[in-house]
Amino acid sequence: MGEVEGIDTGVAPSGTGCAECDASGGWWVHLRRCALCGHVGCCDSSPAQHASRHAADTGHPVVQSFEPGESWFWNYATDQMFQGPELTAPQHHPLEQTIPGPADRVPQDWQKHIH
Repeated sequence: MGEVEGIDTGVAPSGTGCAECDASGGWWVHLRRCALCGHVGCCDSSPAQHASRHAADTGHPVVQSFEPGESWFWNYATDQMFQGPELTAPQHHPLEQTIPGPADRVPQDWQKHIH
């Protein structure tokens, strides 16, 4: 399956958590998956906002929620939510992964750090 309007259905997610937060020991609120390259980044409520930064840095404007039970897409270029095709599995982070997460890196006062 090929690329269609910023979506490549054949690309697997980069991992089970935000790539940059995992590399730096950070944490996130929710996860977003780049629909073109599979990069998993943290949402704009998260302290570091890596998903939107990835979109800006790479020109990959479309993400899909990487949360269980959510299949919506978001286009950062148009600020629009939409429904799209099914991407390569997995469709979300592991069910046992906490929100926010990962549990061992989330500060007790995490609500004070979100956007």
